[in-house]
Amino acid sequence: MVEKAAAPRIPAVRRALLRAARALTTPLLPDDYIALLDPRWSTREATGTVVRARRETDEAVTLVVRPTHGWPGHRPGQYLRIGAEIDGIRHWRAYSITSDPEHPEGLVAVTVKEVEEGKMSPFFTRDCPPGTIVFLGAVEGEFALPQPLPPKALMISAGSGITPIFSMLRELERRDALQDVVHLHGTRTAEGFIFGGMLRDLAERHEGYRLHEQLSAQDGRLKTTHLDDLVPDWRERETFMSGPREMIDAFVEHWEGEGIADRLHTERFQPIIGDGSAEVGSGGTVRFRVTDKEATCESGVSILVGGEEAGATLPYGCRMGICHTCVGRLRVGRVRDLRSGEVHGEEGETIRTCVNAPEGHVEIEL
Repeated sequence: MVEKAAAPRIPAVRRALLRAARALTTPLLPDDYIALLDPRWSTREATGTVVRARRETDEAVTLVVRPTHGWPGHRPGQYLRIGAEIDGIRHWRAYSITSDPEHPEGLVAVTVKEVEEGKMSPFFTRDCPPGTIVFLGAVEGEFALPQPLPPKALMISAGSGITPIFSMLRELERRDALQDVVHLHGTRTAEGFIFGGMLRDLAERHEGYRLHEQLSAQDGRLKTTHLDDLVPDWRERETFMSGPREMIDAFVEHWEGEGIADRLHTERFQPIIGDGSAEVGSGGTVRFRVTDKEATCESGVSILVGGEEAGATLPYGCRMGICHTCVGRLRVGRVRDLRSGEVHGEEGETIRTCVNAPEGHVEIEL
């Protein structure tokens, strides 16, 4: 099953013309023919063209894309599912949007850090020249600046977790709201700091923005024990955090211990599964109809992991419920969302196998 792009914004006149043309193309739709000539002409899937790829570090590249149709807009901190066809197969991944929401040329950008064993990130960082056509999913995510803006903010990031934080900082500068922002960023080396040059320049231009770089190769990783020295008033600040799961878990626990968990906003690119915060159910068996494999998932084990442990080769992407690569169609039974504990599922419903577990016996059509 292939994940679809978002529906583009099509002018009313063009839609009317397409409806009129259906009489000539029945039983197919006019779009079926149009998309064969050039995917960018499709009125059913949003597409874009790579304008340039700007290298940020040895491992990270910013892809600048010109959407074929009008950009629906986004809030700094949100992410975009972006797809590309590699060897004839369309793959999807989700990346934080790092461009200005009101870019004067209507461009949109995502920043990709290469994962050596990955499928999409090597393509985007090495083999995606200007002119490449990509597919654009919906803008998603709740990680964003609140309204009104907080008078004092603390940004904490590490590694590629800098991307949504960078987008927020640009927005604060654009709105002349960098009066009191402290930013702690963990990076192995100064050279590997994605957007490091731009953020150091930002700190020089704005007294209200203070940047601390924690170089883990020489000073160790950023920990909660550093807070009192680096940001003595951290408890008073609205805090936004993005980075590795282990780091976020430690800081969330610290904020909870202080009784101020509601002041910490996090962006997780990995789901919380089976940690006791949500009902994980009792597990069950899964039969994958296409591969004719059957797996047993213990309590708290996702369908994807259970299937892989049983020897099935299953589609997967981010493994965190974002990119929609692992979707399958539920034919029998119901599933439990391991992030929320919610039990759901009707016959024919599309589910993500990486964040859902069987609730009893289920059958999945991939």
